[in-house]
Amino acid sequence: MTDTKWAIHGREFANCNCSYGCPCQFNALPTYGNCSAVVGVEIDKGYHGDTKLDGLRLAGIFRYPGAIHEGNGEAVPIVDKRANQAQRNALLRIMSGQDTKPGATMFQVFSSMLSKAYDPVFADIEFAVDIAKRRARLKVPDYIDQRGEPIVNSVTGAEHRIRIEPEGGFEFTSAEIGRGWTKTFGPIELSLADSYGQFAELHLSQDGIIPA
Repeated sequence: MTDTKWAIHGREFANCNCSYGCPCQFNALPTYGNCSAVVGVEIDKGYHGDTKLDGLRLAGIFRYPGAIHEGNGEAVPIVDKRANQAQRNALLRIMSGQDTKPGATMFQVFSSMLSKAYDPVFADIEFAVDIAKRRARLKVPDYIDQRGEPIVNSVTGAEHRIRIEPEGGFEFTSAEIGRGWTKTFGPIELSLADSYGQFAELHLSQDGIIPA
């Protein structure tokens, strides 16, 4: 970790291969014994040192052969191609946890459990998320096609609303839970269907979650 200070305030949608309740959120092993996930983030306001990050987007494709904490994962980091060189370097340092207190953010934790990080991709990132409505869309040409929707009651067809609010987390203070569908291409190919989705506001720094 360096002395560089950073902070981002934005929104995310993440879809993983677990069932709607995602056991990982409750300190249990993943539903199928392994973890695959795809996440998109839009930064409304942010900085890394003197570099502004307002309005930029990022995404990531992750795959772990077991639970995340068991390691040996692989990932494809994707950065908004609108970012200039300083912004690209800043986002990659945040995503790889290089300027973060160990264990303080999901970026640092997930990256520390990788055995292979593919070369970063700089691409158009089409991303829209409505946290309250539990809807999202993420598209990265040649890499990601993803959507998020509410959970639907199997009897009535009504939208089901539920959230999780972890204490002492490293990602968010509250997340709306829904479901997602994702297909990825390139070095990590995934096909996730009707599985766990989370819609959340992010407010993070090198020291972890910034209190509201």
